[in-house]
Order: sequence, then structure tokens, then C-alpha cells
Amino acid sequence: MGTRTWWNRYGSQLALLSLAVFTALWVRQTQGAALFEVYYWITRPFQIQSEQRLEQQQQAESLNPIIQGLEARVEELEQQNKRLGELVDYVSTRPNFKGVVAPVIARSPDHWRQQITLGRGSQAGVKENALVIGPGGLVGRIISVTPNTSKVLLVTDPTSRIGVAVARSRQMGYLQGLNNNQGVMVFFNTVPDVQPGDVVTTSVFSQILPPGWPVGKVVSVDINKATGPEAAIAFFAPLDSLEWVVVYQNQQQSSALNNPSLPE
Repeated sequence: MGTRTWWNRYGSQLALLSLAVFTALWVRQTQGAALFEVYYWITRPFQIQSEQRLEQQQQAESLNPIIQGLEARVEELEQQNKRLGELVDYVSTRPNFKGVVAPVIARSPDHWRQQITLGRGSQAGVKENALVIGPGGLVGRIISVTPNTSKVLLVTDPTSRIGVAVARSRQMGYLQGLNNNQGVMVFFNTVPDVQPGDVVTTSVFSQILPPGWPVGKVVSVDINKATGPEAAIAFFAPLDSLEWVVVYQNQQQSSALNNPSLPE
């Protein structure tokens, strides 16, 4: 076999074998540093992309609590704006009355249905015995005032007594709180004209509050009550979830206010 023929047959294999031996000796001599360097530069673009993705993921994870907090705040503001809008829509039905819009800033769990504190006081024109209205109807009256705050006695307080009337029949009585979502109306008439579904408003004979403001609706009647006819009244205003109210100063004042036996 000639040299050319042998080289044509085995030359490429010999070249590959020589390259393999040379590479092995080179790696051994450099302890693989050069090979690792080549590998590093080949894989570097992929490492950068992986690092960038990891960094972006970490940034997203760190921003998630902030985003969730902002979303919750936006939702809360939307709900407050909705409730305030409902209140404004309600009071706009009485354009002749000018009131002070006030936020509820404090409420004790121990006196949840008895008193609330408003973020408006004498500097905003709030005075004692002023009428307090929420979305739908009567909330209570102002019992104390500071320059920047005021305290409200709620209609649900057992010590609250309000002169009221049945809108349909004009039957008079007074409403007393029961420390829950309902009050009891005690009638002056021994045989009152009243039935479930009747609307109850503040009375013209109220000692403090102006007449005609809606209070609630009759849900049941007990004519045979030993102490006199009574009716259970469900309040219109959402007294357990108040956030905004409107304070109206009543022009009616009477010396009889100092007598606790009289309804308000």
C-alpha cells in the first residue's frame, strides 16, 4: 500500500487522535483553566439572562406587598367615597338645611351602639344638641363639643329618648334605644293607629330635634303591652357601619331640655 493511499485512508483519524492527545496534554498542563475560560465566555450570555430573570423575580416579590397594600387602600377609598356619595345624595333632598359633613373618627367597642366621636367641632360650627344624620335617617344628637371633635349619643343608646310620630297616622310617642339594631316606640295613645311597615319620623313635639326626619320603620306592634302599646322600630341609618355623617344645628331650643324625663 502506498504512502498516499495510507494517508488518504488513515490521515483524518490520525489528525483527530493527535488533536485529542494535544488537547488532553494542554488541559493537564493548564489544569483546565483555559477550558473553563472558554466555557465561561460561551455560557456568559445565558448566565446574564438567568441573573436578570432572578433579579426581576426578586424585585417583583419585594413589590408584591406594596402593590397589595396600595390595592387595598384604593378599595378602601372607593368604599369611603361610595358611602360619602350616598350620604350627599340623601342630604341633597333637603336643600334648605345646611349641615356640617363630619367623619366618624372614634368608636369604643365597649360602647359601640351608644356613642361615636366625630372629627368636627365648634370651629366647624358644631354645637350641643345638634341633629346627626347618616345615610337613610337619624343617627343621634351631639352631647359634647371640643374645638375639633364632638361626641354623638346614638339613637340605639338605652338612655336616648326621642319624640317621634308615625308618618301615616301621626300617632305620637317616644323612641328609646335598646342597644341593638332596633328601638322601641312607646305610644301616648292607648289604642294607636300603627301597623308593620309604617315609617317613623321625628315629632313636631320633640324637645330638641327638628320634625320630619326619618328614623326607621315599624317591624312589629304589641298593643297589649302591660306598660302601654309599643312598636319595634328598625332604624334606617346603618348605625353599625357609620363612617360619615352630617350635623344639622337645630334652631329649636327649650328650657325643658334639662328635664331627663322628657323625650328629646
